[in-house]
Amino acid sequence: MSTHLSSVQLQALREDLREQLEQRKRHLDELREQERDSNGGEGTWQELVASAAAAERAVAELSRAFERLAAGTYGRCTHCEAGIPFERLEIRPLARTCIDCQRRHEAA
Repeated sequence: MSTHLSSVQLQALREDLREQLEQRKRHLDELREQERDSNGGEGTWQELVASAAAAERAVAELSRAFERLAAGTYGRCTHCEAGIPFERLEIRPLARTCIDCQRRHEAA
């Protein structure tokens, strides 16, 4: 499946995703270190665990975006396979649906 995005657009999105992934991985490493060093204060430890879980999900989602880039499916709606506009991907690089499918999903 060919992409509707230009090579320049794909490169810009790839760089943005790479920066986000590196940032999220660093944040996750910091949270894990804080978990190890935590003195066991119940509220703080639970917040750390929740934050680490959220960071792990973000890293996984970013990794899946790279998989879609490699497969040539990045920027295509997972429901209708229409091209997701570059402007939407700039704002939400992890978007997996076009605006129309997203609206239908939210209305359901």
